[in-house]
Amino acid sequence: MRTTGFEPLPESVACSIERAVSVLGERWTPLILRELHLGVVRFADIQQRLGIATNLLTTRLATLVGAGVVEKRPYREAGARTRYEYHLTDAGRDALVVLGALQQWGDRHLPRQAGPSFTRHDRRTGARLDVSFTDPDGHAVPLEAVRMVYRGGGQPAA
Repeated sequence: MRTTGFEPLPESVACSIERAVSVLGERWTPLILRELHLGVVRFADIQQRLGIATNLLTTRLATLVGAGVVEKRPYREAGARTRYEYHLTDAGRDALVVLGALQQWGDRHLPRQAGPSFTRHDRRTGARLDVSFTDPDGHAVPLEAVRMVYRGGGQPAA
């Protein structure tokens, strides 16, 4: 188990799901990304909102920075030492679809009686959004019509 930073997987790990899980698959990582997507960028604020131990937050953020998902930027308040903010990169912004899919799955299969804690909406129109597979023309494809096809390039995970 990795404790600091990020070590890319060898090229022999061909499955993109396995490669993505090596970065995004720790329990706290999607929650940290959720906070960053909500605009919470300072370490202390993320730690306080999540209630995560500082050593775990440090490790998870180091992995996200090392994998290019998050960028670490220094800031300094008057009379204080330098601290850091964490900002999403393009890869981090692209992870929003993963968070949306996890949330949608949780809302459907592990719902709260009170309903979802938040929902997804189009910034331009306010319309509610669902996460789905789309064809090249942008039309949603029902899950029962989706088939995963192994394309080679190494062995699929057992």
